[in-house]
Amino acid sequence: MSENMIKLPKKLMLLGSGELGKEFTIAAQRLGNHVIAVDRYPQAPAMQVADQFEVISMLSGDDLERVVTKHQPDYIIPEIEAIRTEKLAEFEQRGITVIPTAKATHYTMNRDRIRELAHQELGVRTAKYAYATTLSELQAAAQLIGFPNVVKPVMSSSGKGQSVVNSAAEVETAWNYAIEGSRGDSQKVIIEEFINFEIEITLLAIKQWNAATIFCPPIGHRQERGDYQESWQPAEITSAQILEAQAIATKVTDALGGAGIFGVEFFITADEVIFSELSPRPHDTGMVTLISQNLNEFELHLRAILGLPIPNIIQYAPAASAVILASETSDSIYFTGVAEALSQPDLDIRLFGKPDSRPYRRMGVALAKAETTDLARVKALAAASQVKIVDH
Repeated sequence: MSENMIKLPKKLMLLGSGELGKEFTIAAQRLGNHVIAVDRYPQAPAMQVADQFEVISMLSGDDLERVVTKHQPDYIIPEIEAIRTEKLAEFEQRGITVIPTAKATHYTMNRDRIRELAHQELGVRTAKYAYATTLSELQAAAQLIGFPNVVKPVMSSSGKGQSVVNSAAEVETAWNYAIEGSRGDSQKVIIEEFINFEIEITLLAIKQWNAATIFCPPIGHRQERGDYQESWQPAEITSAQILEAQAIATKVTDALGGAGIFGVEFFITADEVIFSELSPRPHDTGMVTLISQNLNEFELHLRAILGLPIPNIIQYAPAASAVILASETSDSIYFTGVAEALSQPDLDIRLFGKPDSRPYRRMGVALAKAETTDLARVKALAAASQVKIVDH
């Protein structure tokens, strides 16, 4: 369909309604679209701003069937991993557009599938890896891969269940942690060689229906416990490294098809660009684009999905994000320090509105611009540390 024939509004069903879904919902509604937010718990962030919401188990094919039949969306947009992906293929066959495609969603929500696609089918350089479905298999694989190594579930989100294993004595702990952090009903883990990288980046690739894939400036990020703590844009890598990352991202996303934004993660070493992972949706490290760009990652995702033009992507200034984490379990949450954090120029705070907290749960993010990425990082981290989560 040509751009001048696109008719709005569209009905969009989000499967997963966290903070990324919330920002996407806001972007969608700014162009008048109708959003149904679906998640496994009530009062999820995107539900607070959506037109309608449903609380279901997305691992239940019957529940998915019921809400899709009820709402008849034009697009189904998965935002998390724990979904009965084979059901999405049925919806696609009925003429509902699944973003980016049902096949891509199935591949990318299982680390084994996307790793095999990249490494075995496309010949892309990845970390050495192996799989295990039992502790004894993991112990044997660890001896082959060597130490240190990284163990994580094949199906998880936001780095949950991921740990670095330094010796054979730590393998059992890593196995238990990975299984606890697994999403869905998977009991399979992946073990990878530890890459001694100089920087870890996310490349946001915007795949369009009828135009070339385009990219945001690369985003650097730092993780702890397998979850992102801060990100900054632009990442300080060479032009040659950017071009190589873009070529790999294009190769992998072309194989997956469809349209929308992909968060493609890479390890950058002194002499290699190594593919790590891929998410077929806005990326948590990409929240920095809420302050850094003329079009943030959620607006770009929406435009790509709807086939709307993206004339340019402009980065305003070096920028950074830093997460605001909970330290305790509570279902009665208040924030202090927001006014102090916002006293700085070129700084913003986003509080996600999650109904409860638990240790290390991401509850908000500080966003900052500055003259350099280093200064933006310092500013964002300082602001995030000023915001405290208190139980009334």
